[in-house]
Amino acid sequence: MAENTYLIRGAAILGGEAQDLLIRDGVIAARGTDLSDEGATVIDGKGLVALPGMVDVHTHLREPGREDAETVETGTRAAALGGFTAVHAMANSNPVADTAGVVEQVHSLGRASGWVDVRPVGAVTVGLAGEQLAELGAMADSRAQVRMFSDDGICVHDPVLMRRALEYVKAFDGVVAQHAQEPRLTAGAQMNEGTVSAVLGLTGWPAVAEESIIARDVLLTQHVGSRLHVCHVSTAGSVEIVRWAKARGINVTAEVTPHHLLLTDELVRSYDPVYKVNPPLRTDADVQALREGLADGTIDVVGTDHAPHPSEHKECEWAQAAMGMTGLETALSVVQETMIETGLMTWADFARVTSFTPAVIGRVADQGRPLEVGEPANVILVDPAARWTVDPHKMATMGRNSPFKGKELPGSVVATFFKGHPTVLDGRLNTPYQHPAVSN
Repeated sequence: MAENTYLIRGAAILGGEAQDLLIRDGVIAARGTDLSDEGATVIDGKGLVALPGMVDVHTHLREPGREDAETVETGTRAAALGGFTAVHAMANSNPVADTAGVVEQVHSLGRASGWVDVRPVGAVTVGLAGEQLAELGAMADSRAQVRMFSDDGICVHDPVLMRRALEYVKAFDGVVAQHAQEPRLTAGAQMNEGTVSAVLGLTGWPAVAEESIIARDVLLTQHVGSRLHVCHVSTAGSVEIVRWAKARGINVTAEVTPHHLLLTDELVRSYDPVYKVNPPLRTDADVQALREGLADGTIDVVGTDHAPHPSEHKECEWAQAAMGMTGLETALSVVQETMIETGLMTWADFARVTSFTPAVIGRVADQGRPLEVGEPANVILVDPAARWTVDPHKMATMGRNSPFKGKELPGSVVATFFKGHPTVLDGRLNTPYQHPAVSN
């Protein structure tokens, strides 16, 4: 049998009609019913949903410099198992990805691992310090061809600097991905400001700290005529501001994380630091608004904000604990539970918010493509009827800080094809894709 030819039989394409997909030499060679190919490896797709490989616009791979939390190798293994074929690696590594050299290093590590396409995100400011613009043009012109820039984890709070960044990235069709958090309104904040924070006596993180930055930045974006992406929207007010901006024709996109679609600040009553995250878990009213915003297109995409931490940074007192949650291996299941099983979205909608649109935002040309003949074979097979219990110790990520530990979730990734090569088969890691040698 040809190693590069696979025949998927009878999978529901985007949750619709059951058809066969023939994958050969990295592309979809045929689509239809009763397909045959004597040299193909046959995969039974009955009862499975065929979807385009997921694209994450917001992942923390930690390497270089923070390999005690995650590496490109472990993070991309987790991504493949979660159904991703591309991830955008945020810039807050050590050294910060604020030069062409660092983003090229991350890009090279991704190619060497071969599990997914790794797209480095360049820092907006030098060292994430918010004082001067980083080498945006050099990173855009590098082998990594960076198109997304973010100081994620820290807000670009200086409006003049934010304006300059928006102006600069216009030259190469880039986008600034903003971590919306007014620092003066969140000094010492530990959780969402509200009833629960008052009861627990923890310093609150008001919704207006996020919403005020989004409001400012959509107006700056309109003034400059550039592209803005809002990271991890978490409040009902933020959804309304983005909706208003889109109605005015402002070129803004927004993401929501899986954990903000499901979890609320009520969980903080446990004082378990696994629930400490930036932005914080909000109220049930916010959760419902986020779901509605994702369903109606106000929020464009799901971004995991996968943020692994060493155990000692989470297994400690709440006040000292790091902020962040893992998410690559649970994202599909959480979105299935919150959006598909609630009737808010279909699997075709799922493909839009996890693959098609994220690829457009990140300008990743060969990802997020329709499952049609001639398109790159970045394909996943999902068993929507599966049920599984989250065990962080069985995950590929080095991070054990999953907020879904012990929770039963629906849906599982049965297979992931990256550039026509099965990185995941039968729900387990197979082998990585071998990139062709690049001649100098």
